[in-house]
Amino acid sequence: MTAADGRTKRGGGARRRRALLVLATCGALLAGCASMPDGGNVKHVSSSHGNQGDSQVRVNGVSPQKGQVPTQIVRGFLEAITSDEANFPTAREYLTRHLARRWDPFASTTVLSDGPSAAKAPRHSRRAEDGYSVEVSGSRMAEVDDKHAYSPSKGDYSEVFHLVKVDGEWRIDEMPDGLVLGESDFQRIYRPINTYYYAELGPDAESITDGQNVLVADPVYLRRRIDPVTKTVSALLQGPSGWLDPVVASAFPRGTRLAPKQHLSVDDSGVLRVRLNARGAKAGGKRCVRMAAQLLYSVQDQASAKVSKVELAGPENNDMCAQTREQLTAFQPGRLNGSAKRAYFIDENHRVAAFQRKNESPRPVLGPLGSGQVEMGAVAVNRIESEGAAVTRGRRGLYVASLDGGSANTALGAPILISKAKRENDRLTAPSWDGLGDLWVADRDPDNPRLLRLRTGKEHPDEVQVPDLGKDERIESLRISSDGVRIALRVRERDGHTSLQLGRVVRGGTVKKPVVTVERLRPVAPQLVDVSAASWAGGSRLVVVGRESGSVQQLLYMETDGSVSDQPTLPGITDVTGVAASEDESKPLLADSEDGIVRLPPDATWKMLTDKGSAPAYPG
Repeated sequence: MTAADGRTKRGGGARRRRALLVLATCGALLAGCASMPDGGNVKHVSSSHGNQGDSQVRVNGVSPQKGQVPTQIVRGFLEAITSDEANFPTAREYLTRHLARRWDPFASTTVLSDGPSAAKAPRHSRRAEDGYSVEVSGSRMAEVDDKHAYSPSKGDYSEVFHLVKVDGEWRIDEMPDGLVLGESDFQRIYRPINTYYYAELGPDAESITDGQNVLVADPVYLRRRIDPVTKTVSALLQGPSGWLDPVVASAFPRGTRLAPKQHLSVDDSGVLRVRLNARGAKAGGKRCVRMAAQLLYSVQDQASAKVSKVELAGPENNDMCAQTREQLTAFQPGRLNGSAKRAYFIDENHRVAAFQRKNESPRPVLGPLGSGQVEMGAVAVNRIESEGAAVTRGRRGLYVASLDGGSANTALGAPILISKAKRENDRLTAPSWDGLGDLWVADRDPDNPRLLRLRTGKEHPDEVQVPDLGKDERIESLRISSDGVRIALRVRERDGHTSLQLGRVVRGGTVKKPVVTVERLRPVAPQLVDVSAASWAGGSRLVVVGRESGSVQQLLYMETDGSVSDQPTLPGITDVTGVAASEDESKPLLADSEDGIVRLPPDATWKMLTDKGSAPAYPG
């Protein structure tokens, strides 16, 4: 590798070379670096997206050297693809001219738990008798496809690179398209961002205002330093990831791409101007406004400055539409989250209660759920905090009642749902509300396990099919996203372990006869052998409680694509049985521990909220 000023750093391996690069850059900049302090308090350093630019350090490739043997050529190539070069010109120097022209580094990215190793290929795996074959191998943990979507993929990785001599020097003439990177290089080079598409809610879109304009986050991985705004817009125009595609739509006409020769950025006044090709330029009016909303909220995740306005133009720079941030407020992602004015729990008398404003004692909610008429075991509150749904202490019955006031003496009425299971642990899960006002719950009855949706929280429960669930698997708990097209399911598997799976909610049919299914379950925390709790913690993020094989319980943030979030590490806590986060990321995390309900403010430690309650929940 070389530093940005071109000085070559030689040493043993990519990590060592990059370490020397950082030291050299620090020395050259001098004013930007400081000596190690020998005193002072320990402070938490956030690892969130905004702090990972490393703008002072760039990693460039090292060209092949004369006389290198085939394994050295392959290793040099694998180091060169970890560079910050836009189209990998140095890496292409390790290839024959023909392969350098046709190699597509962006076809896919394979992520290995450690860096790839290169050694002479075994005879049975060699591609040809002439030349030389090198086997590149490692332990695969994930794949990133051509739409930049990440998916966990465990297994052995092995590919054969074939080399021939060109003018007396070894060069690679056969290898697969794409990149292969170690996990640490992948995390350094790439960052997760959210592109946004509109939820396809079918007939349920009629249940809310502007139901056609609910934006859903689709996480993708893009290179940190290589024209980030342009790459973000290009990724958005490619369309949603394959997993999310059936339940979302884009306002951009099919085939829309950027007009040529653009390097997009947000100018000093916060304006983003985007020129589209002829297909994109056909859109106007309301459709153009919806396109602008997708652009603004997708680019904001990558732009270093606040995007205040989006201007769309055709290929000849002819104006299409312009929208300010204020004009696009109605499209803001998470608009169905609710305000989360209060957090709720079950108090020591098994009533539904709420934590009030700071320094105020919690108290039972208004209405029959707070009256103690029936002992409750878990609660969910709808997103506008007008109604609550609670399951009884024994998990047999589900009640729904107003929280808007009225007397605590108001009769609770009959349960809206009853489980017939004999054992408590086989009965109803805690319920969850989506932003459309529908209530979701699972009945774990071994004789009739079901996922159920109650439209508006009042109608007769409709069974929701989950085709990917095996005969011996069942849902142990669930959390539905505010947009209503993604649901997190904690699933007990055949071997007795519990995993966290994300399903997409497909809505069809008619208003009178809706058809809803949960499809294509995929793992969210594949490294955990047992998941004990989970909660939505943002548009594309969940907080998960679980443990790895042979390890202790831990809390961690996970992205919905199954990658580990780069949010700060959560401080440890003992024996967590439940967790509550809000999709409004400004709200503190709550946990149900062996000592009571605790609260984690930003950049702080766990603090006791109450030692006389359980089952904390934010609206949702």
